[in-house]
Amino acid sequence: MDAQKRNRRREIWNAPNIITYVRILAIPVFVYFLSVESRRNSFVAALIFAAAAITDVLDGWLARRFDLTTVLGKFLDPLADKLIVLAALILLVHLGRVPPWVVVLIMSREFAVSGLRTLAVSDGLVISASQGGKWKTATQLTGIICLSVHYRYPIDFLFRTDVIDFHEVGLGLLYISLVPSVLSALDYFRAFMQAVTAQPEK
Repeated sequence: MDAQKRNRRREIWNAPNIITYVRILAIPVFVYFLSVESRRNSFVAALIFAAAAITDVLDGWLARRFDLTTVLGKFLDPLADKLIVLAALILLVHLGRVPPWVVVLIMSREFAVSGLRTLAVSDGLVISASQGGKWKTATQLTGIICLSVHYRYPIDFLFRTDVIDFHEVGLGLLYISLVPSVLSALDYFRAFMQAVTAQPEK
């Protein structure tokens, strides 16, 4: 029993899970800086969100590289991702930076695919993530970072300096992310139906 407790403790406090805990704890800090609107706070909020996105990649790499994948990690990692994205999108709507219909579409897609994944797991089906889903995530997260920055900043492109409107860039990226978001959801539904029909009858 003591050995089981030690193993469980090691699983709970392994490096990937600790990174995930930090990402979850960063959510209220991100919410504070984004909600108290100012040029400085918006920039800090964008940095926090960017750091969370980077740590998401890092903890996944550590889990795979050092065989530290746990049941708890499989549950908490996607939960942390959805919580911070949901918090960001709700606040961006509140601040008038994103149209509500965009957030409704994004979250409807996430809940539908998550529900389908739950069904797939319960039926013992393995459906890998599509490339479209990865493009969706990349453009969506980059768009949220830009929308968090919000303000105009001069950017030095070596040969010239341009003033970039991060709000317009972020909104454009979020609109672009809707295309792979919807297409990847349709791919997932199609793959699920194909896997279900291919199963032998019991």
